[in-house]
Amino acid sequence: MAEAKTADATASETLLRVEDLRTWFHTFSGTVKAVDGVSFSVKRGEIMGLVGESGGGKSVVGFSILGLIDPPGKIESGVIEFNGENLKDAGDARLRDIRGRDIAMVFQDPMTSLNPLHTVGEQMDEMLRLHTDMDASQRHARCVEVLEDVGISRAADRLKAYPHQFSGGMRQRVVIAIAMLAQPKLVIADEPTTALDVTIQAQILKLMRRQIRDNGASMILVTHDLAVVSEMADHITVLYCGKVVERGPTDDVIRRPSHPYTRGLIDSIPNPAHRTARLKQIPGAVPDIRKLPKGCNFQDRCPRVGAVCRESEPPLVATGARAHACHFPLKEGETQ
Repeated sequence: MAEAKTADATASETLLRVEDLRTWFHTFSGTVKAVDGVSFSVKRGEIMGLVGESGGGKSVVGFSILGLIDPPGKIESGVIEFNGENLKDAGDARLRDIRGRDIAMVFQDPMTSLNPLHTVGEQMDEMLRLHTDMDASQRHARCVEVLEDVGISRAADRLKAYPHQFSGGMRQRVVIAIAMLAQPKLVIADEPTTALDVTIQAQILKLMRRQIRDNGASMILVTHDLAVVSEMADHITVLYCGKVVERGPTDDVIRRPSHPYTRGLIDSIPNPAHRTARLKQIPGAVPDIRKLPKGCNFQDRCPRVGAVCRESEPPLVATGARAHACHFPLKEGETQ
């Protein structure tokens, strides 16, 4: 009986569960297995970092959750369970209802996220018209309130402005404001600060974290930057060539990485305490995902590669809150 109660409590804490997700693109030059068996979960009120190099499948995971995969792409199999509902089997009408209201997305480039032909106010008002029962005056008040929350002064006047009349940092604030308008349960932020300079990045990340916490929402932060994730996320899921290679609590993964790829990402972060030291990098490049090698996908870049790595794909092994997929995982204190 106690075990059943524990299982029910855990299920109620889980907002999103992704299980064995496979999203493939069938092209003339071959099948691109952009996401190939990815599993993770996000608890209510949690920020999860989805980390990896470009081409690792991070953004495709986000688009799959929202049902935004167009041909030749297809979600081949898996479970995307949000708030107890399997979104993989939800129809287009249901997904349109969920997008924006229950799950919102913050895209990488705010200039392509905002329509240049409509004012910021018109675009914000549309979100509320589609997903709430507010009247015009209530919608206007809500738009002003949220713009002020994200640090835009003279919010009532700025609602009349067009996207090109805002700086890059201000446009990203507007995109975050639109995402938070309907008070979604989950926000997927896809490289939200890549197009911004370093000082603005710090402001935007701090703002996003505060907005998520204040609204009691959860967030998936999609990024290649482990330094950003270490500041923002409660848990980390590391992807390489469409597969999970490591996951666990942020502090634990950063301090004691198990997978050589995770170790390489951490080592490539510049250290202010060693300004004259040569910056480390992971050798080689991500392989062509259409022609992945037999065995471990990381084998040609890994300093710990052995014969078994070239013959057998390592399974994802879970131990408590941690999991890794490596034949020769790092032990505590090992650098490589």
